[in-house]
Amino acid sequence: MDTYHVVLYIHLLSLLVGFSAGMIEAVCLFKLRAAETLEAAAPWGQLAGQLEKAFPVAVVGLYGSGAYLTHHLWSFSDAWIVIPIVGLALLALQGPIVVGRQGHKVKDALMANGPGPLGEAALRQKLHPVLWGGAFANEGIVLAIVWVMTEKPGWGGAIAALVIGYAVGAAFGLASARKAAPAAAPVAEPTT
Repeated sequence: MDTYHVVLYIHLLSLLVGFSAGMIEAVCLFKLRAAETLEAAAPWGQLAGQLEKAFPVAVVGLYGSGAYLTHHLWSFSDAWIVIPIVGLALLALQGPIVVGRQGHKVKDALMANGPGPLGEAALRQKLHPVLWGGAFANEGIVLAIVWVMTEKPGWGGAIAALVIGYAVGAAFGLASARKAAPAAAPVAEPTT
């Protein structure tokens, strides 16, 4: 086994760590969306909070291994190298600054709610568009980066992939945050 294959393995492993954590976060969001009590919401919020530790590890692993591979085999002037670097920087910023902060607001709202049914503040925070749009936009960016790294398009294609991945992910997240309105209770027939 040579250095290239070890570093490539680290690169792919870092991608899998980050993407897997993002998918587990998505499951947590959907379970949190369905939760109507603190007891139902708390485990999913706790798990999502613990996932925060995986993302920096993935980002450092991707940057480090990617820099090595690019320095030894490719060029930092290629679109399929530069655009994923930009996308990864966006993930590194948007994750903790946007999604992470909103996640902490959900945690605070749940803690303030206390046991029992979720009140208006907790319900509003668990479905906040910043949380949902940002979380799924991040997954869209990751999928776009994988496509760019695989297909190696020119500048236009690489930029378009990143923009489309972000937009589709954010749109999916925003649509998913909309909780279906409860079904209307059946109207009783008047008795005569």
